[in-house]
Amino acid sequence: MAAATPRPKIGMVSLGCAKNLVDAEIMLGGAARGEFDLTRNPDEADVLVINTCGFIDAAKEESIDTILEMHQRRLGSRPDQKIIVSGCLAQRYHDQLREEIPEVDAFIGLDQVAEFPRIVREVLDRPAESAATPLDLVTRGSRYIPDYDTPRFLLTPRHSAYVKIAEGCNHPCSFCVIPQMRGRHRSRTIGSVVAEARQLVANGVRELNLISQDTTFFGMDRWEQKAGPRQPVDSSRGPTLCRLLEELDGIEGEFWIRLLYTHPAHWSDELITTIAQSRKVARYVDMPLQHIHEDMLAAMRRETSRRHIEELIGRLRAGIPGLAIRTTFITGFPGETGEHFDSLLAFIEETRFERLGVFKYSQEEGSRAAKMEGQIPAREKNRRHRRAMQLQQKIARETAAARAGQRLRVLVEQPQVARSEHDAPDVDCRVLLEEPLTPGEFADVVVTGAQTYDLVARPA
Repeated sequence: MAAATPRPKIGMVSLGCAKNLVDAEIMLGGAARGEFDLTRNPDEADVLVINTCGFIDAAKEESIDTILEMHQRRLGSRPDQKIIVSGCLAQRYHDQLREEIPEVDAFIGLDQVAEFPRIVREVLDRPAESAATPLDLVTRGSRYIPDYDTPRFLLTPRHSAYVKIAEGCNHPCSFCVIPQMRGRHRSRTIGSVVAEARQLVANGVRELNLISQDTTFFGMDRWEQKAGPRQPVDSSRGPTLCRLLEELDGIEGEFWIRLLYTHPAHWSDELITTIAQSRKVARYVDMPLQHIHEDMLAAMRRETSRRHIEELIGRLRAGIPGLAIRTTFITGFPGETGEHFDSLLAFIEETRFERLGVFKYSQEEGSRAAKMEGQIPAREKNRRHRRAMQLQQKIARETAAARAGQRLRVLVEQPQVARSEHDAPDVDCRVLLEEPLTPGEFADVVVTGAQTYDLVARPA
């Protein structure tokens, strides 16, 4: 009896944000459901996928370096290995990449993630005479959105998962090119998201991180479809984030729901009340603000104002007891003067965000801001970034020290590392445990100290 032909193995290197990670999980899920095996070792893979990020210069450089590194690696260990490049960089620059990195076997775009198993087979079956030219399967524009029954292979710890509730973006931010890559905003249905969430919870997930380019815009595109682009809309016409959170809150089980990537322009008092009344939505809001000075908000085309932002933060903190707000700012945006930057520092000092990150402005090709006058030298951008982060470090140290003696509910990540509801995966603080606890489970702890950003705690 002849031995069975071994199934081709697929490996993955996924770079960039959580939204890109979900795309990677969909590709691997489809492959695992079909005729392929998965491997974590790139050297074992018959097909290696590099899921790239194309958002800012540093991410693009990392993506290109990874492609070249993996090509050199296969020359030494697996010369017959196929390399597929996917993700935002492939979507945006596939024409240039095909010319500059002909060693890649295929480029696929954001709309091809669900077709991944078929594409892998096409790459493996290509005649040798055709393999010298990369296969370019990227389509212009992006319309794909996952559904509840889309297969996924989770790359996160089994107790935490990202749930993409929408794709694309309608915002005109002058520093950003994501709408050019991922298309206009398109929401999933509430039923689809709830069905996926229910299955994840049944499989042991204890934290659902809701993501999209703007989670607060969820469902609003469907209102516009019903009302027409020039007609007033209201929440009775279609789904809203409030309705989605209410449905998710009703799923049986013990788990957190976390809101990531909200936009200040689309918050409502109804949403604040919904979160406050929810049993399972974490008291945590991720809301990138990017700047606070009116001149910068206008130049960035942020569709909001300083007054709106300050009033919204006040309403959030008053309406949701125990809330932690995470935000991000951009320093060194074109035209940012010393006065603009000082106003940002004063705002950070006064508002005292529980969680805060700062990015140095990246001059993105194809964005409005890339063509603006008043580009800031790299040295000055670095200086401003350093000053802002030093200020936030002081605030974070004081905030953490003030929590000594408090009792917290945490989700255990590793035997002696956990996260509170105020800490999102990968980007926020940790709770360092004095005694080991069971990973993937909730536990009550008492804070005994702090290490700058991180808390130290013992089991309650």
